[in-house]
Amino acid sequence: MIVGVTILLALGVMLVPRVAQPAWYHDFADKRGLLGIPNFGDVASNIPFAILGVLGLVFLLQHRERFVDRREQWPYLAVFVGLVLTCVGSSYYHLAPDNARLLWDRIPMTIVFMGMVASVIAERISLKAGLVALPFLLALGVLSVLQWYRSELLGAGDLRFYASVQIYAGAILLVALLLRPKYTRSSDLAIVVGWYVVAKLLESFDKPIFSVGHIVSGHTLKHLAGAAAGFWILRMLQRREPIAL
Repeated sequence: MIVGVTILLALGVMLVPRVAQPAWYHDFADKRGLLGIPNFGDVASNIPFAILGVLGLVFLLQHRERFVDRREQWPYLAVFVGLVLTCVGSSYYHLAPDNARLLWDRIPMTIVFMGMVASVIAERISLKAGLVALPFLLALGVLSVLQWYRSELLGAGDLRFYASVQIYAGAILLVALLLRPKYTRSSDLAIVVGWYVVAKLLESFDKPIFSVGHIVSGHTLKHLAGAAAGFWILRMLQRREPIAL
């Protein structure tokens, strides 16, 4: 089933016309500074990513017994390291948004996405397959961002590959619900995807949300919704139990 999703998405990327990044992408609604930090809301709202990333890494290091096989931790190590790096990369980008900085915002996110895909393969199909796939999936995610950036430098921006990585990760987490689980709390994966969808919607309505009272922007809320997805991953790992086979 996962192979089928992979093939369909690959075909889709080849058949869909090139999708350029909008020229207005870096024009975020909330440009207010605070404490000498420009675009404070969009910068500071990344802090939860770092907090959750560190909490996740501490949990993995202190609770190896929560995994049937300790090697199952490896994809989640990538996920939580990716969350910490997302805080760093996204904060750096939002201090002075442009394509060169956006590169460092997007790379960490692909580490999170592909770490979750590898965890599904390791836990639902084969541990060996998941561990073998992990470095290749991480490389693929990073490559998707580099390909997008190169296309921008060449004057023909193309988001298809990078967007497909995000769609692929979400699709695999939902497909996992149809596969035999090794642990309880499988439905948490759907909630993770749900928070990601909410984050994308908030991003799309950045300015309309900010226009209501000029309190908080949609993009700032997007970061908080994305962090909520990370929180739900950690919550799942803390509460789940092995299923007797």
